[in-house]
Amino acid sequence: MTDMVCVGAIAGSFGVRGEVRLKSFTADAEAIADYSPLATEDGSQTFTVTLTRVIKNGLAARLSGIETKEQADEMKGMKLFVPRDRLPDPDEDEFYHADLIGLEVRDTGGTLLGRVKSVQNHGAGDLLELHGPGLKNTVLLPFTKEIVPTVDLASGRLVVDPPEGLL
Repeated sequence: MTDMVCVGAIAGSFGVRGEVRLKSFTADAEAIADYSPLATEDGSQTFTVTLTRVIKNGLAARLSGIETKEQADEMKGMKLFVPRDRLPDPDEDEFYHADLIGLEVRDTGGTLLGRVKSVQNHGAGDLLELHGPGLKNTVLLPFTKEIVPTVDLASGRLVVDPPEGLL
């Protein structure tokens, strides 16, 4: 488990007064402000977040220290993080994506299939992107209880029962 968890990203500037377009990765988009201050990935900068309004595909927000459109433009693509201990504990059978990335993946027979490279969601549910020496290309595996019956964070592994022909 990582010490910092990505909760949002700057999509660019919004308007001419230093506001930014903020993409929130929290379950409730506006809850991102509750975790303020947010930090850059390297921790070199922190920002207090004040949401100003909901906009198409995100939120408009003011970040402390950002006063001009040019400053906001420079932040485009920047990811924003919070310390793990400021996030609520997930419910049973819920996991933070950051906890799944890097886990070893084994089939129900114990054969190593690879590792979780990323967790993606294109609207129909979470997909685990697997990569490993036995796979020619990365594979997207639906993250459901049926296909991934065991998530053992303490041991750093997943046990999967992939559909026939997927791997």
